[in-house]
Amino acid sequence: MKRSLAMVLALLAFVAGTRLASAQAPPQCNDFVRLRDDAQEKAAAVRTAGEHKAERKEICTLVSRFYTAEAAVVKFLEANKTWCGIPEEAIKTAKANHERTLKFRVAACTEAPVARPKPPSLSDAISTPSVDTAGNTKTGRGTFDSLTGNPLAR
Repeated sequence: MKRSLAMVLALLAFVAGTRLASAQAPPQCNDFVRLRDDAQEKAAAVRTAGEHKAERKEICTLVSRFYTAEAAVVKFLEANKTWCGIPEEAIKTAKANHERTLKFRVAACTEAPVARPKPPSLSDAISTPSVDTAGNTKTGRGTFDSLTGNPLAR
């Protein structure tokens, strides 16, 4: 998420910078810089919280805020693609990143993590019981024999 967001924002900054530098750019294209900076700031907050192992509730709040800011950027790109000369590829990439952010938000805001099944142990793989009992040990000569017999058989 970090790399793809950074690439999209860099591409959009370049496109907006080259398009806005011309005298023909309409005034609504100047709003992109504000939206981009807001999204970058919120992405940095999510990244920092992840690095500092913040609680799930705090990360959920930060990701939700970032998702809203990113939605505003995507909406701006779609609405002003002709006026500001935004390439279709940049819009597709922004939408794909927005979908990934949605999946991350759902995962971060889900209360109970999905329980994973226990991987099989060596005993499961070779079909032997995991605990020795009187029923699965033999009496006679062997490791569990003592002078009075098998201690597990008592």
